[in-house]
Amino acid sequence: MDRVSTALIAASIESINRVGPCSAKVSLDKIEDIREARRKVIIDRAKEILHKWTIESMPSVDEVYKEISETMKVGKVEKYGPEELPAGPGLDAAKEIIVVEGRADIINLMRCGIFNTVALEGAKVPESIKKLTKERTATALLDGDRGGDLILKELLQVTNIKFVGRAPRGKEIEECNCKEVAEALEARVPISEVSGKPPAPKKVPEHVKVEVPEPVSQVAKALQGTLEAVLLNDKLELVERMPVSQLAEKLQQVTAVDTVVFDGIITQRIVDIAGEKNIRRIVASRISEAVKPALNVELVTFQDAVPEA
Repeated sequence: MDRVSTALIAASIESINRVGPCSAKVSLDKIEDIREARRKVIIDRAKEILHKWTIESMPSVDEVYKEISETMKVGKVEKYGPEELPAGPGLDAAKEIIVVEGRADIINLMRCGIFNTVALEGAKVPESIKKLTKERTATALLDGDRGGDLILKELLQVTNIKFVGRAPRGKEIEECNCKEVAEALEARVPISEVSGKPPAPKKVPEHVKVEVPEPVSQVAKALQGTLEAVLLNDKLELVERMPVSQLAEKLQQVTAVDTVVFDGIITQRIVDIAGEKNIRRIVASRISEAVKPALNVELVTFQDAVPEA
């Protein structure tokens, strides 16, 4: 009933002055809404349940500390293969692996949440690494120094690594912060771009010699065997020097570059970026057979480049 009807009935009941043979007096003490009373009972019980649940499910201080500590642990460096190479705890289960130079690199990558790693521990490539790179997709993540260059050459000769990433020039992987590690992996390049393997025989038996300015010729000679790249402005002055693995990304960022010289393979990606950036000349160890030359970019190999008379 609504409130008006309820009030009328209450007033009517109060007007009763006799019940059977007896005189009677009826007075209203209070009116209670049964629905509201039920809601209050439900609410009180819900509060009681929630309070009990909170107490029972809330972890103790020790449990909270333990859980956070477990999260912060980077794990333990494991051993892999008969050579007992340092490896991350996620190596065995990973389809893609990262090959680094030493144990310190493994530890640093684990701090960054990367566990599918294995270390060479020396300049000579262990048999376990050779086997792993045949069975899984492998990326070599190497220091940005001369040592990294030498190890890369060795890896190219005896392993089946698919990609190469490098630390910033002059830095080692163990020194890199997590952002630098992520950038190095993001900027990795297919091995075909840095392999330096001799090109397949061309239909044209003789190479056409191309004259280049003397500074360009000197830079080309100095870069052979280094796996590095040099950017020159229109005055043929040095703009920047970097590992070949970082070249494509760097070209997208720079301006006022006239000539690119690098110890690697000219790919279609490099040519396309050079065309967009108005780079006039690219000089490299060789040119990929799949490249379609751009009209505004001159492509020259180390073999064909000769100093201007």
